[in-house]
Amino acid sequence: MSGAPILEVERIGRIYRRGGIFGGKPFYAVDDVSFTLPETPKVFSIVGESGSGKTTLARMVLRLVEPTDGTIRLMGRPLTGTSKERIDNLEFRRLVQPIFQNPFEAFSAYLPIGTYLIRTALNLKIARSEAEAVEAADAALRSVGLSYERIRGKYIRQFSGGELQRISVARALIPNPKLIVADEPVSMVDASLRMSIVNLFRQIVEEKGVSFIYITHDLSTAYYLSDHVAIMNAGRVVEQGAPGDILAYPSEAYTRELMAAIPTIGARWTELDEIDRHYAHERTRDGKSADKHHQEHS
Repeated sequence: MSGAPILEVERIGRIYRRGGIFGGKPFYAVDDVSFTLPETPKVFSIVGESGSGKTTLARMVLRLVEPTDGTIRLMGRPLTGTSKERIDNLEFRRLVQPIFQNPFEAFSAYLPIGTYLIRTALNLKIARSEAEAVEAADAALRSVGLSYERIRGKYIRQFSGGELQRISVARALIPNPKLIVADEPVSMVDASLRMSIVNLFRQIVEEKGVSFIYITHDLSTAYYLSDHVAIMNAGRVVEQGAPGDILAYPSEAYTRELMAAIPTIGARWTELDEIDRHYAHERTRDGKSADKHHQEHS
């Protein structure tokens, strides 16, 4: 539907039973959660600690788990229930793609990595032949800084975690989706490479018009990447809004606890920005002497 939001989640919940399906006390892994992703491409981050319900929420959006309550609509059409308008599986997989936490578990160690990209293009009917599938895979890989020639015939053991996660992103891009659900996508990547993956997501949003649901426990990367942030605790969204507002004026004690867990270096970001601006001006005016003074100050 033209003009419809990419995703509408309306009062969804998921009940499990402690002690098995035939007994035990029921509890809500996700309880009465609602949010909307507009038609304009955005990054919507869902932040919470382990057990907060954020991964269960992601799995319901990916149609891996059926909600107990509520409805989910993609571009105005239902993902849940038995309506005739319900999006079929092939169309859904073209429109919504996942990126999972551990790139080393996303691919088999016994098959060349390119096999997965070719199968994706063929299974989703993006390509009609293997040659077309290779072209589609190469185009997706180039958008993440790689190429099919570079990965041809190689196995996962021949790649770093950061490279594998980029390949996971490329595989997700092959059908030109409208939405990517990324569940803790940088938590298993080397710390020095995490921001390159996060920046890649923002680049994809801007260049390809893909929206992201970014699932994370890390409020700092959510703040950096997101257009909108929802904080989850015990299955519920306890607050949501623009990331700057959430960090400047957190209304929940739980959000303040997440903020306290962000590593700091003993100065406010605004103070560090002011220092950088000052020495940038000094370098422009005085050249190398200011650079030397900056090094001494550091």
